[in-house]
Amino acid sequence: MHPEITRIQELLAGGGYVADRTIATSVYLSIAMRKPLLIEGAAGVGKTEVAKVMARALDTDLIRLQCYEGLDATTALYEWNYQKQLLHIRLLEGSDRPVAQREAEIFSEAFLLKRPLLDAITRNRAPVLLVDEIDRADEEFEAFLLEVLSDFQVSIPEIGTIAATTVPHVVLTSNRTRELGDALRRRCLYLWIDYPTFEKELQIVRRKVPGIDGHLAEQISAFMQMIRRVRLEKTPGVAETLDWSAALIALHREHLDRDAVEETLGVLFKHQDDANTVRAQWLNGILDGIKTLEGDGQPWNQ
Repeated sequence: MHPEITRIQELLAGGGYVADRTIATSVYLSIAMRKPLLIEGAAGVGKTEVAKVMARALDTDLIRLQCYEGLDATTALYEWNYQKQLLHIRLLEGSDRPVAQREAEIFSEAFLLKRPLLDAITRNRAPVLLVDEIDRADEEFEAFLLEVLSDFQVSIPEIGTIAATTVPHVVLTSNRTRELGDALRRRCLYLWIDYPTFEKELQIVRRKVPGIDGHLAEQISAFMQMIRRVRLEKTPGVAETLDWSAALIALHREHLDRDAVEETLGVLFKHQDDANTVRAQWLNGILDGIKTLEGDGQPWNQ
């Protein structure tokens, strides 16, 4: 393995992120090539965490732009500090300065409130810019973002063009609630993060949930592998695995049984139909399957 990729993997591990070679390679190439990294996958598999750990690994700031329906360019870029402008106007009352000069003063950078995109390109040290859940924004904002990522400069009518002081490290995440445009995809490196294997999920649980019993961690990881084979409205991700592990510890559970699972279904499943389906149709079979693996000494990951 390339020594720098090994280093990235170690840095990610040091930040608490269990990264395989594919993830470490994608992060390294994004940093080395200064290209945005687009990460797709189901909700709760650790996409956002990549950006957080990248910022810690680079010892730099993380700037997060949370996308939502209706997000527009102005909201993501800047706002004017109207209260400060009004106060300044009052202070200038009676001044003999030309009107044009006074207008130029109140529409200067001193009165500008930087939002995530503008903040990210005007830092003295390159931050990590996380554009989270870009698929929730509309196509117009996606087109605007593509322009910013291409030129790393923005235009503000009252001021003019502001070019990037430094080029940020950019991570975009998507849950694929809609398809992103080809132009944005071509601008980025691409990484797909799937649900983890048994071995990886077990490693995540042991690392992220201090004090968990090793046998319970194995049972939880095996349960999650089996439950993800069931067709559900919302398949639980790694985030739910960690929450469930913490809940079982809080309840002083040392192993999985029907009572332990039924008491904590609300931690794993966020739709009542999913909880009912698992309880009625799958729970006994999954628990029996785990017991069979334990009794026969078979590998947990089969």
